[in-house]
Amino acid sequence: MIDLDELKYDDNGLIQAIAQDNDTKEVLMSAFMNREALEKTIETGIVHYWSRSRGKLWKKGESSGHMQDVKAIYIDCDMDAVLIMVEQEGGACHTGYRSCFYRTIEGDVTGKKIFDPEDVY
Repeated sequence: MIDLDELKYDDNGLIQAIAQDNDTKEVLMSAFMNREALEKTIETGIVHYWSRSRGKLWKKGESSGHMQDVKAIYIDCDMDAVLIMVEQEGGACHTGYRSCFYRTIEGDVTGKKIFDPEDVY
C-alpha cells in the first residue's frame, strides 16, 4: 500500500478526490479529503470527505443515506489526487441529481434528478 504521507496534500492538508461509478464510469462528484478522511475511507469501505464549508470530516450519505461504497482507490501520477471507484447508493449530488456534473457549460441540464433535497435534508 502507498504510504499516505507520500501524497501531495495542499497547504490546507487536502487532496482532490474524484468519485466515479464503478459500473457505468460516470463521474459523480469532486470533493476534498484530508489524511483522516482517506484513512477512514480505507478502513471502513465507505467514502469520507473533508467538508471545507463545515470544517469537518463527513461520511458521504450520513444525512441523506446516499452512501458511496468503495470498490477501488487510485492515486494519480503526481500523487496529488485520488480517484475512488464507488457503488453509489441514491444520488451523489446534494441538489438531487445522480451526479454533480449534471449541466453543460451552456447551462443545459443533462442529468437526471433522482430525489428532492427538501425530502432528504
